[in-house]
Amino acid sequence: MKNKITITVQVNYLEHQSNAANNQYTYTYTINIKNDGEVGATLLTRHWYIKDETGNIEEVVGEGVIGKQPYIEPGKAFKYSSGAIIKTLTGSMYGSYSMVNSAGEYFEAQIPEFILSEPYTLH
Repeated sequence: MKNKITITVQVNYLEHQSNAANNQYTYTYTINIKNDGEVGATLLTRHWYIKDETGNIEEVVGEGVIGKQPYIEPGKAFKYSSGAIIKTLTGSMYGSYSMVNSAGEYFEAQIPEFILSEPYTLH
């Protein structure tokens, strides 16, 4: 497949930066964007939907990620970390990256929905 982008996510809850009394729950996430396709591709823009438990959805659109528009060669990956603050203890994020391959063809790489949640401990 010419354009095949695989996206994986790791989420961390930042308890020390969260404040339940003010309905602020802080998460960091690390995204790994791997080019499993046949041609290189540049990430142009991001389009996120950040949803909390109440059903409130915040939409975020912008150029690149962390101030970069990385070019990812076939078989290579680009990893970055960012964060989100939501008003409930759990929520989720999903969206897409707009990309252009080295042949000049534009395509969307879907970011699968992932959960923002404090880790649970079993006793």
